[in-house]
Amino acid sequence: MAEHICGSEQEFVNQMNARAKGLGMEHTTFVNCCGLDVDGHMTTAYDVALMSRELITKYPQIHNYCTIWMENITHVTRRGSSEFGLANTNKLIRQYQYATGLKTGSTSLAKYCVSATAEKNGLNLIAVVMAAPDHKVRFKDATALLNYGFGKCQVYKDENKDKLPSIPIQGGLEESSPLAYASGFSYLDVAGSDLSSITKELVLPESVEAPVSKGEEAGTAVYKLDGKEIGSVKLLFQKSIDKALFKDYFMDALEQLLL
Repeated sequence: MAEHICGSEQEFVNQMNARAKGLGMEHTTFVNCCGLDVDGHMTTAYDVALMSRELITKYPQIHNYCTIWMENITHVTRRGSSEFGLANTNKLIRQYQYATGLKTGSTSLAKYCVSATAEKNGLNLIAVVMAAPDHKVRFKDATALLNYGFGKCQVYKDENKDKLPSIPIQGGLEESSPLAYASGFSYLDVAGSDLSSITKELVLPESVEAPVSKGEEAGTAVYKLDGKEIGSVKLLFQKSIDKALFKDYFMDALEQLLL
């Protein structure tokens, strides 16, 4: 695959290292593309977590594959075809009810490793275990980490689907512009706070001078917990409104006169 994509394994490895650097994997160096033991080929649990996060957020369909427990594979060669059963090496898929993936690995030097992903009550976690003495320990430690995370963390989400007021436009061809949220809002709490006390305040000017452009920031929605700001979301104009010229006022006055 490396040769097909990049022409050679070395060029593929070069691109692997460049991508790792772009993800902030500061303590990772790839020497080959297969992951087998070789001098200088190394990474850390934190870097594997960064790589895993990138995978599941950009390509969530990966969960459709890594949650399959067993599958029959047909192997086709010049001699014909044969079928064999393939079992998932990630035992958490069967043993841990919140498991969603992701990847196991083991070599004589790295020992037993796993990047375990799980989802519970809208919260997605990644637990990385490396250098476990056997496969049972890696899954036990991953389960302990995930349980700790689910017990410690809670997430607050606001889809921001409530209706926003329009904002008056001074000196424009139209009197007001509708608004929209730039995105939803989420907040991760690890202090056991009462998230039901989170408030949202719209910070908007009383009016805005024309012209305004669709997608331009009009204000913000500010979220607070116990009086402290914990984040915000931009409020955007939903319509472009040009500045009214003298001829526009004249035509408007004439229209009113003829009514």
